[in-house]
Amino acid sequence: MDYYAHESCYIDEGCAIGNDTKIWHFCHIMSGSKIGERCTIGQNVLIAPSVTVGNGVKIQNNVSLYTCVVIEDDVFLGPSCVFTNVINPRAFIERKDEFRPTVVKNGATIGANATIICGNSIGRYALVGAGAVVTKDVPDYALIVGSPARVIGYVCCCGERLEVRREFARCSRCAKEYRNTTEGLEELL
Repeated sequence: MDYYAHESCYIDEGCAIGNDTKIWHFCHIMSGSKIGERCTIGQNVLIAPSVTVGNGVKIQNNVSLYTCVVIEDDVFLGPSCVFTNVINPRAFIERKDEFRPTVVKNGATIGANATIICGNSIGRYALVGAGAVVTKDVPDYALIVGSPARVIGYVCCCGERLEVRREFARCSRCAKEYRNTTEGLEELL
């Protein structure tokens, strides 16, 4: 075992956990889930079967990742953010064959208490504000807030808000440059 798990955790057989990952108090990691290397999983986190968590992910307290959620590398999930996996749940109707996948792409941040409705993807390095309700796909580098969430600007991969002028943007902190396209921002290499 090359990862740390607090003694209060339940880790089912048949899950994969990468090196140098830390799993804190009262977590449940279910069979069939995959967690990458160097992750930090805060207390009271549920990771359900068929969930994939990439490398370098930080999951804050009280987050549940349900079946069909994919978290790519270097993602930050704020405290108590919520993921769904069925559009129209009913307690008396089983809809496990209707789960919709949700993908959070590399480097994205989801703020505290945000809700991500299933079937959507969060773009690379996007920043979802605290309490936002995501009801559609989020473009790369987008800064979104509100209910329903809407794009109010763009952020650099370092997290700083960008000032987009016409078709270009440059980060005041790290000097990365971006081009504005019809699909959103694209980093210039």
